This record gives sequence, C-alpha cells and structure tokens, in this order.
Amino acid sequence: MTEPTGPSPRIDTSVPHSARVWNYWLGGKDHYPADQAAGDAYSSKYPNIVPFAGESRDFLRRTITFLARDAGIRQFIDLGAGLPTRDNTHEVAQRIAPDSRVVYVDHDPIVLLHVHALLTSTPEGATAYVQSDMRETGAVMDGAARTLDMNKPIALVINDVLGHIVDWDEARGLVRRLVDRLPSGSYLSLSHSTASDPEHQVVQDEYNRSGAIPYIFREPSVAVELFEGTELVEPGFTSWPRWRPEANTGRLTDRAGWGGVARIA
Repeated sequence: MTEPTGPSPRIDTSVPHSARVWNYWLGGKDHYPADQAAGDAYSSKYPNIVPFAGESRDFLRRTITFLARDAGIRQFIDLGAGLPTRDNTHEVAQRIAPDSRVVYVDHDPIVLLHVHALLTSTPEGATAYVQSDMRETGAVMDGAARTLDMNKPIALVINDVLGHIVDWDEARGLVRRLVDRLPSGSYLSLSHSTASDPEHQVVQDEYNRSGAIPYIFREPSVAVELFEGTELVEPGFTSWPRWRPEANTGRLTDRAGWGGVARIA
C-alpha cells in the first residue's frame, strides 16, 4: 500500500458535498446530515437519481470484471475515484486476480479523509493513492509509475467524472493526453452521464446553480468522441445497463448514462 502524506484536511461538514451526496445515494456511510438533506432534496424532485447511481456503480463493476477476467489486465488507474463504497475497483479486480495493482487518483480533500478504505489490498497485489487533479496528467502518470509498470498494459478507468470539467475541449484533451501515455494493449473504460429526460436536466441545473461542484450532462453522440483513436469492444458505447448485462442488471432507461471499454492499439 502507498499512502498519502501531509496534514489532514479540515472539512466543513455543515456544507453538502457532491462526493458525499453520491455516497449517500449508493448506500454508503461516508456522509453527514447536510449531504443527506441535499440528496433527499434532489431525489424528491427526481427520484430516479438513486437507482441511476446504482446503475453507474454496476457498470463499473462489470467493466472491471471484464478487464481483469477476459482482457487479462492486472494494472489499473482509477481517475477521480471518489469516496469508497461497495465494489471499489481494487476489490473487484483482486477478487478475480489477486495480483492486480490499482492506483486511485483524486485531489478532493474529502476523499483524502477516507482514503484508508481504498488502500486495502491482497498480499499479492497493491493499491496506491495519487493526490492530484486529473487535469494534471503529467503528475497523474508520474504518480502511477511509482506503483505500476508503465511498459505493461494498464486499464485507465474514468467512471462518470468528466462532467465536472465544464469545457468540452479540456475534457477531451486530458483523455487524449492520458491515453497517449499508455502502452499498446492497454484499455480505456469510460462512462458519462446524460440527461435522461427534461425533468432531470432541470433538477441538475438547479443543483449546478446551488454553489456545489457542477456536473455537465453530455449527449452520447458527443461523449463517444472521448474514445477517438481507440478500438471499442462489443457492445460499443451504450447505456450503462446495456453494457454486457447480467441476469440481475436492471434497466430504468437507456439515457441515464452511457459507457464503453476500448482497447488502445
């Protein structure tokens, strides 16, 4: 395990935070009354947000399963990891391949407070945490290199976080810079939320105006451009529940969020 160093951040728990609200919707424990109140206010106006959060997490679990079991990947970079909850990337990967090595990347002080829950590992594998803004792609990759062999295939996991980058060119550019640093045979696993219906967009717009960290919905026809230069595996870029569904995969809508996995030649 590799742990971050430095003083613990001071957090105002009276102010809701998007990572803790998301943790609340997922049934996690790392949230406070202000986060629960904000989450309840959102879900009271748009109840589907709670199962949507679950669909996003299940997409992550299925894609990590594919990468570790079917693609034989043993190294992972999870960008914008967020707060620990069920089926974290290292837990899924190491259940299949105990020697998997996982590097989590996040710059949020909220995440740093709870990072010890992400830094468990099997004896054969490893987990590490890089405290860096995902926009600082050089720092991200240099930090990952302390744990991973950058000459062997790596899965870059970007699960539903690029909506926090408002500028589209900036979001697309950071994905391209990271992909260009990965060796041949690596994979990109990426998902992005979109407005499932007009009511969802209205509630999200209210949330974005509240002073919280904004999240920008993007249509699938736009978000798919993030895979430029890679080879999407079947079934391509599709809605979360349609990506290699299992017997227990629910399906509320095909528009809550889309994702895919692609091989880097």
